[in-house]
Order: sequence, then C-alpha cells, then structure tokens
Amino acid sequence: MKATGRLHDIGQSLWLDDITRALLDSGTLKRDIDELSVTGLTSNPTIFDNAISKSGDYDAEIRRLMGQGQSGEALFFELAVQDLSRAAQLFAPVHQRTAGVDGWVSLEVSPLLAYDTQATVAQAKALSKKADQPNLFIKIPGTPEGLPAIEEAIFAGVPINVTLLFSPDHYTAAADAYMRGLERRVAAGLSPDIRSVASVFISRWDRGVAGKVPAALQNKLGIAIGQGAYKAYRDLLDSDRWQRLENFGARPQRLLFASTSMKDPNAPDTLYVSKLAAPNTVNTMPAGTLRAFGDHGEVGAVLSRDGDDSAAVLAEFAKAGIDTAALAAQLQSEGAKSFVGSWQELLGSIEAKSKALA
Repeated sequence: MKATGRLHDIGQSLWLDDITRALLDSGTLKRDIDELSVTGLTSNPTIFDNAISKSGDYDAEIRRLMGQGQSGEALFFELAVQDLSRAAQLFAPVHQRTAGVDGWVSLEVSPLLAYDTQATVAQAKALSKKADQPNLFIKIPGTPEGLPAIEEAIFAGVPINVTLLFSPDHYTAAADAYMRGLERRVAAGLSPDIRSVASVFISRWDRGVAGKVPAALQNKLGIAIGQGAYKAYRDLLDSDRWQRLENFGARPQRLLFASTSMKDPNAPDTLYVSKLAAPNTVNTMPAGTLRAFGDHGEVGAVLSRDGDDSAAVLAEFAKAGIDTAALAAQLQSEGAKSFVGSWQELLGSIEAKSKALA
C-alpha cells in the first residue's frame, strides 16, 4: 500500500491543492482519487492564474463567455465554477459515503472584499448557489475582518473553508466564529449541520524564521505550530460549548493543514506531511508533494491528543528571540496582501487573454 493509502487509513483526508481543466480532461484527477487516496480538492487564485494564462485550455470557453458579454471577475467565476463543479462530481461518491464529512472542493471569494462583511457574505451565497454542488466550500480568510463574514455565512447556511490561519489562536478565533454562526441557527430553529474546515498554514512559518534561528531549530516551527493547533482543535471538541451544539446535530469543523510543501531543498520533501499525520483532520498539498509522498513518504506516529512536544519547541524559539504571536500576525497580514496581489494578477491575465482572443 502506498503511504497515501496508509495516511488515509489512520483517518486523515488527503486533498489536492490544484485544479486545472487539463487535470480534469486528462483523467489525472480521477487517477489521483483511485491510486493516491485523494478525497478532496482546494484551489486559489494563483492556481487558476497559471492554468488560464499558461495554456490554451480555456481559450474556447473564454471566447464563448466573451460573446455573452462576460468579462473580468464574472468571467473568471464562470470558468472556476465549471472546473470545480466537475471536480465536485468526481468527489460526490466520497461525500455521500462519508455522510458529508469528506469529498469537498473549495472556491475562494474575491479578496478585494476583505473589509466588507456584507459584500463577502453576498458573494459567498451567490457562488454557492451558482455552483449548486452540495460539496463545495467557499473560502473566506480568517482575518479579524473576515471573522464576522464567516459567522454570517455559516448562519446563512453556506459551507465555509476558513483560510489564512497561522496559529492556534487564529484557529480558535475561526472556530469561535463558526460556532457563533451555528448557535444563531439553533436559536432561529434552523439545522446547525453546516460543514466547515479551518485551514492552518504550515510552511510559511519556517520560511519566516529562516536564517534567524540556530540550525537545530530549522524546519521545526511549522510542525510545532501544527501540533499546537491540533491540541486546540481537540480541546474545543471536548468543550461543553461544542458538545451542546453537537447535541443539536452540528458536525465538527475539521482542522486542515495547508501549505505543507517543503520549501527548503535540503529537507525531506514530505516532512510536513509525515510529521502532521492526525486522525479526523485534512492535509491539502500540491501535486508534487502528493506524488512524492505516494512514492517515498513515511507514516510514523500520529499526533498525540496534547500536541506532542510543541510547547517545549515553541519555548526554544522564544529563547531564540522569536515572538510567535507577532510573527503569526505578520504572516497573516502578508498572506492577505499576497491574496490581493494574486487576485489582481489573475484578473490581469484574464484581461490579457481576452484581448488576445478578441
């Protein structure tokens, strides 16, 4: 059995962080499902930008949509919904077999709406309705400005992938917004069975402290943060507040480890995947990391309920002068700006492609 299959068997979902029309048309995604135990998929503007700008796979559809008067952001969402709807249908058997726990795909709202709660919620509802797939998450950043939008979207019944989380505290804040939305649904006599995942980014931590810590601490911060987030996740599931919601029919917001490709060429390319094996969680990874793990990955001990040695490791980073709370805020701020930059690049690529095709 491949390492991906063994990881799946301990209860962790493997999702592919990639989507292209070629991936769908060639049957590659179907093979990943069948051979590498992939049970879901995430996307982001950079992925779509590369897919649209660096291939001709979308040209005919762009011409057709331009003929209907579509342009810019509206044209992009037409393309994205088409691709993600096809992917969602491939994952539909997993979604049904797991009673909605697994088999999800994700589509991001415009980051240009980050400071407008009502506009974010309106777009989340519109995209969810447009796709009309029961296993589609809408991605909303878990920034301080995004938390009210997450609560409102959950209250409105839209499944949400909370993205851009960097610390256990970020995770806890996102989980709180999720539960507030569910509690409001219960108070309104509505079902609290609205699904969600909370995505904690891993690799950017080690990139953020590269060259600033002793060699013995290299590539250890991201894993410690992930372990701490897992402890916070398990603590929340044991809380009276969550168990009251569960009694009304709510299902847990699953912890998702994102950005798990190794950026250090001198480190094992599957390090983050191996070290963050944990039941009832998700790991989303780009195709290269997925295939590397299927080829030579190792599944060792699963994360412990209490986060293994994360507290001790974080104490070592504190001694080395790393303020993890400040760094978490910095990484989230930089990530939000990067999302905007990627979005603008995507819209620029669509404009350039549209002009070329016209």
